[in-house]
This record gives sequence, C-alpha cells and structure tokens, in this order.
Amino acid sequence: MVASNDPNAELVTYSLGSCLGVTLYDPGLKIGGLLHLMLPDSSIDPTKAARSPFMFADTGVPRLFHAVYNLGGERERLLIRVAGGAQFLDPGGIFNIGERNQKAVNRLLERNGHVIHAQDVGGVSSRTMRLDLATGRISIRCPGVEPYFL
Repeated sequence: MVASNDPNAELVTYSLGSCLGVTLYDPGLKIGGLLHLMLPDSSIDPTKAARSPFMFADTGVPRLFHAVYNLGGERERLLIRVAGGAQFLDPGGIFNIGERNQKAVNRLLERNGHVIHAQDVGGVSSRTMRLDLATGRISIRCPGVEPYFL
C-alpha cells in the first residue's frame, strides 16, 4: 500500500491475478493511494495479518482510507477504482480467491457508504494498474492487450 500527495507521482502495482488493486483519488488535491490486496479475510491467519495488514481486504482497505485521509484527502471527493480479481491459477474455480476478494471489498465499501466509480475485475488475465496523481487516470495493462484506462 502506498499513498501520496506528490502530484508528480505515479502509483503502480503489478501482477494483479486473483489479487485486487484498490485506488482512492481526491481530484481536488491530487492525493491518492493504491492497495494491492491478496486475500479477503484476515481471520484465516491473524498472525500474518498483524505483520502484513495490507495483504487482506478487511484490514488493508481501512488503512488505505486512513492513509489518504491523513494526507488531506476528503471523503466526499474520493474516486474509488478497483482492478484484478481474476480466476488465476485456479482453472477449476475451487478457491475463487479473485471473486471472494471482489465480494469482500464490495461489502466493506458498501457497508461504509462508498461506491466504486470504475472497475475492471474478473476474467483470467493478470493486470498491472497505474494511478497518475497529476491527472487521476488509471491505466490497466494485461498481457497481449493494448493498455486502456478506467
């Protein structure tokens, strides 16, 4: 997880397979944050969650919001965008980690009165997600596909 108020910064995360990238962006102040989460629920490994809270949706997403708020981001202006959550390395859909990550983030945001403004989730491809703090543009790159914007 990273948050910044440097308008020249670009926040990037790579290899979003079943993982989710969650971005927050305040266009008024050009403040943003990016979280790369791996699993939906920290209760599966509380020790790991204590060491790496950003690994889990339920512990990482609140910390992302706090980091952006601490930089001056305003709740009313935040744009929330999400990418990833593919059915990756699980062709039979036995674990459905990508789908479970999506549902966990959706529930958490909904419960706290937030809406996702744009998303690119599901499928079977990994993604690279970039947030340009100068413009607020989110670019997505998948193997074999031209980059596109959310």
